Amino acid sequence: MSADANRKTVLITGTSSGIGLAAAERLATAGYRVFGTVRREQDAGPLERAGGEPVLMDVTDAESIEAARHVVEQRLDGRPLAGLINNAGIATGGPWELVPLERVRSLFDVNFFGVVAVTKAFLPALRAARARIVMISSISGRLAGPFMGPYASSKFALEAFSDSLRRELAPHGVEIVVIQPGPITTPIWAKAREQASHRLERGVYEAALSEFQRQVERAVQTALPASDVAEEALRALEARRPPTRLLVAHKATLLRLFSFLPDRWMDRLISARWRR
Repeated sequence: MSADANRKTVLITGTSSGIGLAAAERLATAGYRVFGTVRREQDAGPLERAGGEPVLMDVTDAESIEAARHVVEQRLDGRPLAGLINNAGIATGGPWELVPLERVRSLFDVNFFGVVAVTKAFLPALRAARARIVMISSISGRLAGPFMGPYASSKFALEAFSDSLRRELAPHGVEIVVIQPGPITTPIWAKAREQASHRLERGVYEAALSEFQRQVERAVQTALPASDVAEEALRALEARRPPTRLLVAHKATLLRLFSFLPDRWMDRLISARWRR
């Protein structure tokens, strides 16, 4: 019997860098067998060094997902799949008026439809094992701020998907846990800064976008390490009765309280911050 026979196995999407790579490393250290998806073979090096097994998959491509499902099934060789961590995601920032609609569609293809497609593909195996599904959402799934609308919308959709799926799968013993990171030190911030800079000369939004870029820069300076999210992912997989949501951010208690404020109060708080 191979050494893998007694190890719990988890599949993580988007493991070439950032939260996905950190989660793969943490779970491998904790004794899990980790399958990590990457879109290109040349992106697999960091995952392999972290102790994971690369699986080629593009979450926006149905054939790629099916091929990856087949690879994982073969490698499992009848053993259960204990967990799925839906981590793959991208960010797009900017005013709704200026963000091209095709970019919004691309964002949803990865952040929402990709998650749905991957989950559906692996759900029979996960249900059979009474496994855990972990959704990497965002604080933007709780609060939609200015110039984060497309990204926040995709995460709000992910939150709704997670809630409905959790209630559907509860009778089958499958737990769904949503992790909501605040600012985290990952490559996604560099892309957000680049997109914000690209639109700074665009009409009536120029001053506000300059402030947006400054706020992004401040957030980067105080961002938490990706390992903090990885630790919560391990907790989500192993807790006897996991919470439905785990918020990973500075001043998490204050951020939770914001959820109970009336919309107009939040509007005023946000407006005051943007007038600084």
